[in-house]
Amino acid sequence: MKLVKDKDTEQLQKKTQQVSDEKAEEAVKTIIEWIGENPEREGLKSTPKRVIKAYREYFRGYTQNPAQFLSKTFTEVEGYDDMVIEKNISIQSHCEHHMAPITGVAHVAYIPSNKVVGLSKLARVVEVFSKRLQTQERLTMQIARTIMDVLQPRGVAVTIDASHQCMTNRGVRKEDTTTVTNYFLGAFKDDLSFQNRYLRYINKE
Repeated sequence: MKLVKDKDTEQLQKKTQQVSDEKAEEAVKTIIEWIGENPEREGLKSTPKRVIKAYREYFRGYTQNPAQFLSKTFTEVEGYDDMVIEKNISIQSHCEHHMAPITGVAHVAYIPSNKVVGLSKLARVVEVFSKRLQTQERLTMQIARTIMDVLQPRGVAVTIDASHQCMTNRGVRKEDTTTVTNYFLGAFKDDLSFQNRYLRYINKE
């Protein structure tokens, strides 16, 4: 199977070779000074190292190719050709405008052609793209397009319902606001009966 190239991963690998951990830690130290704190006091002395370690975890999606998680498929499904839905996949991401947390859930569905993929692999694709600086709209599309390109199913549907701290903890401060995005490809886009069934299923308690 030919895997989809992930340009973001290639670009980050080149950039990380140019920026050392020490240089990144100095940037964090500068921010600590900028907010009016003393980076040399006991409680903050190791903070730059901790922040870089945390950022490496928050943004590890840049070093992973999501298509690789879809490379192993199964054809012994006795002709199953109806939709497969995975609901309530947790999302922890960061918005690219303020680097503030985005938290919520994703629902992913696809209609197999002649093969299926392990359920955990769908969650892996969501995880890789969410561990990057994101907009929710792009995140929704990236997940759907990758599944469509690699698995080539009859259709793909992705829904994300998330809270953005860039508007709940700052700015307009609307604490209970969530944002819902949908992206449909193939049969889910062309056939409203599939789309409506999918939306009913993901809204069931």
